[in-house]
Amino acid sequence: MLGDGIGASVLRKEDERFLRGRGQYVADFFIPGTREVVFVRSTVAHAYIRHIQVPQAHRHAVFSAKDLADVKPIHAATTLSGCKHSSEPILATDKVRYVGELVAMCVGSSRAEAEDIAASVMVDYEELEPVVDMLAARQPGAPLVHQEWGDNVFIEFIQDTTDAGAIDHIAHSAPIKVTREIRTSRQCMVPIEGRGVVAYWDARLGYLTIVSATQMPHIVQRGVAECLELHDGEIRVISPDVGGGFGYKGLLCREEVALAWLALRDRTPVRWIEDCRERLSANANCREHHYRLTGYADHDGRLLALDCAASVDAGAYSVYPISAVLEAAQVASLLPGPYDFHVYRCRSAAVATNKCPILPYRGVARSGVCLAIEAIMDDIARAAALEPYEVRLRNLVRPEQMPFHNVVKKEFDGGDYPECLRRAVAAIDLAAVRERQRRGEPDGRMVGAGFSIFCEQGAMGTDVLAGWGRPIVPGYEQATVRLTADADLEIRVGTHSHGQGHETTLAQVAHEILGLDFARIKVLQGDTLSSPFSTGTWGSRAMVMGGGAVAAASRALAERVNRIGAWLLQSDPADARVVGGKVEARGATVTLREVARAWYLQPQNLPPHVHHGGLEVTMGYRPARDTGTFSYAAHAAVVAVDASTGDIEILDYVVVEDGGKLVNPMIVDGQVRGGAAQGIGTCLFEAMPFDARGQPLASSLLDYFLPGATEVPNIRVLHMETPSPHTEFGIKGIGEGGAVGPPAAIVCAVNDALRGIGAEVHDLPLTPHHVLEAIAAASRSPAGRCVPR
Repeated sequence: MLGDGIGASVLRKEDERFLRGRGQYVADFFIPGTREVVFVRSTVAHAYIRHIQVPQAHRHAVFSAKDLADVKPIHAATTLSGCKHSSEPILATDKVRYVGELVAMCVGSSRAEAEDIAASVMVDYEELEPVVDMLAARQPGAPLVHQEWGDNVFIEFIQDTTDAGAIDHIAHSAPIKVTREIRTSRQCMVPIEGRGVVAYWDARLGYLTIVSATQMPHIVQRGVAECLELHDGEIRVISPDVGGGFGYKGLLCREEVALAWLALRDRTPVRWIEDCRERLSANANCREHHYRLTGYADHDGRLLALDCAASVDAGAYSVYPISAVLEAAQVASLLPGPYDFHVYRCRSAAVATNKCPILPYRGVARSGVCLAIEAIMDDIARAAALEPYEVRLRNLVRPEQMPFHNVVKKEFDGGDYPECLRRAVAAIDLAAVRERQRRGEPDGRMVGAGFSIFCEQGAMGTDVLAGWGRPIVPGYEQATVRLTADADLEIRVGTHSHGQGHETTLAQVAHEILGLDFARIKVLQGDTLSSPFSTGTWGSRAMVMGGGAVAAASRALAERVNRIGAWLLQSDPADARVVGGKVEARGATVTLREVARAWYLQPQNLPPHVHHGGLEVTMGYRPARDTGTFSYAAHAAVVAVDASTGDIEILDYVVVEDGGKLVNPMIVDGQVRGGAAQGIGTCLFEAMPFDARGQPLASSLLDYFLPGATEVPNIRVLHMETPSPHTEFGIKGIGEGGAVGPPAAIVCAVNDALRGIGAEVHDLPLTPHHVLEAIAAASRSPAGRCVPR
């Protein structure tokens, strides 16, 4: 480690402006003459549009599908066999398929005027029967979201590693058989900043310019180009500071296309800023799963086989570049988790309903599958009369097995999963928790401990994602580094930060190699005009891929600097090296500033053979194996449950994680804690319910409850470090894992607490109402499911 390089907990560069309120977000962009846009959204879940009535005074300011007739719909195409494609019009044409779907676009000189115009537009609907439950949607005679499909299934994935009859044979002979049905609620992503778009025609540069809160500027550029039938070179996308994304801003949204069309048509700047109601009810839904799964084990708690049928409520459309396919595919491939067993069967389906499209949220599918497999592990432990953590230890992949190919052929790249779990058990002092349970609580509450352990596949590359049939497959991630005449370093990357601190961590990578003053390194991102092409920031890939590209470019720049510096020192380049911001050779040094000034300002002092490429380098990077890195973590929770109110308090929470070589441990701690807070919300609080007509019932933050400072405990984060053998510095993706483990750990802890009264819960969220229902159900069944401790 060099000073502020790899492994240092450097204070974030970004925070200087963020903490002083000087960040620049989409809502901070205002161009003179900008008009405000408000959308008319469908008030019904499933209907034909008979007529849109616009007052004569506003017809110049209201646009519907017929005005956008030349705009292509958004088509989230995939080459996967058997996948049904949904064509998503920018504004609804003849039919609406969910509450909140865009029907008309209204433009005013102010937001208030645009709101008034939108309120004056009347839409006549011929309502159709909606389908709002993913299981009912697969029944014969269910209403069809897309009539031409003939059913409501986007795609079904089948993972089957069994020989003929293997599952049946194990089912007949296994001494332990446990079956579980689990449903997770539909929830919302709620970053501090919602979506926003400013679009205008830049007459000087000749670009249709879109300023958008997006995690992937080049994907938006590509998607808008397809819809408007433009070349990418005619569109510039700027993504400024982004106030949280979590996957919500990792897609092409209709609003971006609509405003781009309007700006191109009228050559007038336009702006749309999403409000909270739009976000919750129409734009940001995610994570609605259903599982029926059975685990088979031997007397010692060793898992012999797992059999699962799963459904994902994907909503009405698959969002560009890919959404409906992604979630269901991940369920089938991730369910085995970090466990070593050999017989596995899973059918997972993405199901269409009359709800807004499901979007990929931090830890796509992982929190659901982690809950499912960990619930099975707890059930096996009860049946085998073992401690739940002991059953996990008996089934985890061992360090001496690494690298390990699991039952679905994922290659775990290293680590010690059992030790990770043991540290979590020790950190909460499980023996003390058990003693506390035996004593009982003075206030009558019941205490329980629960664990979850999972692996986080991140930074997946070409080899994996080409098989998913994505319309845009990531290849080499690129970075450009430029040494200025005063030896400042500019880094340009195509990945984009939405809170992860890339301006700091990518600078640490360059500092590690070049040794330049850390304060003089600047990371520039979020502008397709100047940044290398990238599929953006998602899937815990930015530091593995983007960091690798910065390292490759920095090394190439160091080689050029070394040649110039060696000449200035009258030394052979083979005897020179770049270290600490200087070129050293035979005891003499020149600074990188002297090198830069010689190149830029005094080239007459350099011979022709010194590197002619200059001091700006673009390099691409992909790992030696780009099938993904495998971080992992164990979460441990201690809870107290009040049987009279159903209230759950988290008394202790520990995360033990291994993210390979940590570039900035402090930032990793922040990532893990922030993700864990979101996972606690998933488990205990967050739900977007719908009524039988497909109406969302939590359209404001009065109804949609988010965890705050009083609901999130002090989360203790402990680190292990197993570098990846395939990546620069051994870095692994770590951005999503914090959100994966909490639902499983907390559910297991609550069930441990309720075990003495025979109650059990599994569906999310674990609201007090659900806990009281489970207690009431147990009281009606004297035998219950009580198992002695």
